[in-house]
Amino acid sequence: MSIESAEGFTLRIVDWAGEEEKLRAVRLAVFVVEQNIPEEQEWDEFDARSVHALAEECAGIPIGCARLLPDGHIGRVAVLSDYRGQGVGAALLARLIDVARERGDRRVLLNAQTQAMPFYARFGFAPTGSEFVEAGIPHRTMERFI
Repeated sequence: MSIESAEGFTLRIVDWAGEEEKLRAVRLAVFVVEQNIPEEQEWDEFDARSVHALAEECAGIPIGCARLLPDGHIGRVAVLSDYRGQGVGAALLARLIDVARERGDRRVLLNAQTQAMPFYARFGFAPTGSEFVEAGIPHRTMERFI
Protein backbone atom coordinates (compact mmCIF):
# COMPACT_ATOMS: atom_id res chain seq x y z
CA MET A 1 0.00 0.00 0.00
CA SER A 2 1.34 3.40 -0.94
CA ILE A 3 0.56 6.57 0.96
CA GLU A 4 1.09 9.90 -0.78
CA SER A 5 2.59 12.53 1.48
CA ALA A 6 2.04 16.27 1.30
CA GLU A 7 5.83 16.64 1.34
CA GLY A 8 6.16 14.92 -2.04
CA PHE A 9 7.25 11.42 -1.09
CA THR A 10 5.55 8.06 -0.94
CA LEU A 11 5.61 5.59 1.90
CA ARG A 12 5.12 1.87 1.44
CA ILE A 13 5.11 -1.17 3.68
CA VAL A 14 7.46 -3.68 2.05
CA ASP A 15 9.31 -6.88 2.80
CA TRP A 16 13.05 -7.46 2.67
CA ALA A 17 12.91 -9.93 -0.20
CA GLY A 18 11.09 -7.49 -2.47
CA GLU A 19 12.95 -4.27 -1.67
CA GLU A 20 16.30 -5.32 -0.22
CA GLU A 21 18.30 -3.21 -2.67
CA LYS A 22 16.50 0.03 -1.79
CA LEU A 23 16.50 -0.66 1.95
CA ARG A 24 20.22 -1.45 1.88
CA ALA A 25 20.99 1.72 -0.09
CA VAL A 26 19.47 3.99 2.57
CA ARG A 27 20.93 2.14 5.54
CA LEU A 28 24.37 1.94 3.93
CA ALA A 29 24.40 5.71 3.31
CA VAL A 30 23.16 6.66 6.79
CA PHE A 31 24.62 4.09 9.14
CA VAL A 32 27.75 2.78 7.43
CA VAL A 33 28.97 5.84 5.54
CA GLU A 34 27.64 8.76 7.61
CA GLN A 35 27.77 7.24 11.11
CA ASN A 36 30.75 4.93 10.52
CA ILE A 37 29.00 1.82 11.81
CA PRO A 38 30.87 -1.29 10.61
CA GLU A 39 28.91 -2.83 7.78
CA GLU A 40 29.00 -6.29 9.36
CA GLN A 41 27.05 -4.86 12.33
CA GLU A 42 24.34 -3.35 10.12
CA TRP A 43 22.84 -6.48 8.58
CA ASP A 44 21.26 -9.22 10.67
CA GLU A 45 18.83 -12.10 10.61
CA PHE A 46 15.95 -9.81 11.61
CA ASP A 47 15.79 -8.06 8.23
CA ALA A 48 14.08 -11.02 6.56
CA ARG A 49 11.60 -11.39 9.46
CA SER A 50 10.68 -7.72 9.87
CA VAL A 51 8.05 -5.42 8.40
CA HIS A 52 9.80 -2.57 6.59
CA ALA A 53 8.58 0.93 5.78
CA LEU A 54 10.19 2.53 2.74
CA ALA A 55 9.98 6.21 1.78
CA GLU A 56 10.72 7.19 -1.81
CA GLU A 57 10.85 10.49 -3.63
CA CYS A 58 8.49 10.92 -6.59
CA ALA A 59 10.96 9.27 -9.02
CA GLY A 60 11.06 6.11 -6.89
CA ILE A 61 14.47 6.82 -5.38
CA PRO A 62 14.67 5.57 -1.76
CA ILE A 63 15.11 8.34 0.81
CA GLY A 64 14.24 6.67 4.13
CA CYS A 65 13.39 3.40 5.81
CA ALA A 66 12.64 1.73 9.13
CA ARG A 67 11.73 -1.74 10.33
CA LEU A 68 9.39 -3.35 12.85
CA LEU A 69 10.58 -6.62 14.36
CA PRO A 70 8.19 -9.42 15.33
CA ASP A 71 8.66 -8.54 19.04
CA GLY A 72 7.55 -4.91 18.60
CA HIS A 73 10.96 -3.25 18.34
CA ILE A 74 11.22 -0.46 15.80
CA GLY A 75 14.69 0.01 14.45
CA ARG A 76 17.00 1.00 11.65
CA VAL A 77 15.14 4.30 11.25
CA ALA A 78 17.17 6.09 8.59
CA VAL A 79 16.58 9.15 6.41
CA LEU A 80 19.09 10.43 3.87
CA SER A 81 20.61 13.72 5.04
CA ASP A 82 19.11 15.80 2.19
CA TYR A 83 15.60 14.77 3.25
CA ARG A 84 15.79 15.28 7.01
CA GLY A 85 13.45 17.81 8.55
CA GLN A 86 10.82 17.20 5.87
CA GLY A 87 8.59 14.75 7.74
CA VAL A 88 10.07 11.55 6.32
CA GLY A 89 11.22 10.12 9.66
CA ALA A 90 7.95 11.09 11.31
CA ALA A 91 5.94 9.35 8.57
CA LEU A 92 8.05 6.19 8.81
CA LEU A 93 7.68 6.01 12.58
CA ALA A 94 3.94 6.77 12.57
CA ARG A 95 3.28 4.11 9.93
CA LEU A 96 5.17 1.39 11.82
CA ILE A 97 3.32 2.28 15.04
CA ASP A 98 0.07 1.84 13.08
CA VAL A 99 1.25 -1.54 11.75
CA ALA A 100 2.13 -2.68 15.27
CA ARG A 101 -1.29 -1.58 16.56
CA GLU A 102 -3.07 -3.29 13.64
CA ARG A 103 -1.34 -6.60 14.32
CA GLY A 104 -2.24 -6.45 18.01
CA ASP A 105 0.98 -5.30 19.65
CA ARG A 106 0.38 -3.58 22.99
CA ARG A 107 3.62 -1.60 22.94
CA VAL A 108 6.51 -0.68 20.71
CA LEU A 109 10.13 -0.28 21.76
CA LEU A 110 13.21 1.19 20.17
CA ASN A 111 16.86 1.79 20.96
CA ALA A 112 17.23 5.50 20.33
CA GLN A 113 20.52 7.22 19.78
CA THR A 114 20.56 9.65 22.70
CA GLN A 115 20.78 12.65 20.38
CA ALA A 116 17.53 11.49 18.71
CA MET A 117 15.54 10.97 21.92
CA PRO A 118 13.60 14.28 21.59
CA PHE A 119 12.36 13.16 18.16
CA TYR A 120 10.97 9.91 19.56
CA ALA A 121 9.53 11.66 22.63
CA ARG A 122 7.30 13.69 20.27
CA PHE A 123 5.61 10.40 19.40
CA GLY A 124 4.99 9.40 23.00
CA PHE A 125 8.08 7.27 23.56
CA ALA A 126 9.53 7.39 27.09
CA PRO A 127 13.04 6.30 28.11
CA THR A 128 13.52 3.12 30.13
CA GLY A 129 16.70 1.76 31.63
CA SER A 130 20.17 3.21 31.51
CA GLU A 131 22.21 4.56 28.64
CA PHE A 132 24.25 1.96 26.74
CA VAL A 133 26.64 2.01 23.82
CA GLU A 134 25.76 0.22 20.61
CA ALA A 135 28.08 0.34 17.59
CA GLY A 136 30.06 3.04 19.39
CA ILE A 137 27.03 5.35 19.77
CA PRO A 138 25.22 6.15 23.07
CA HIS A 139 21.61 4.85 23.13
CA ARG A 140 18.62 4.56 25.45
CA THR A 141 15.75 2.14 25.17
CA MET A 142 12.41 3.92 24.77
CA GLU A 143 8.90 2.49 24.78
CA ARG A 144 5.37 3.52 23.95
CA PHE A 145 2.16 1.73 24.84
CA ILE A 146 -0.36 1.58 22.01
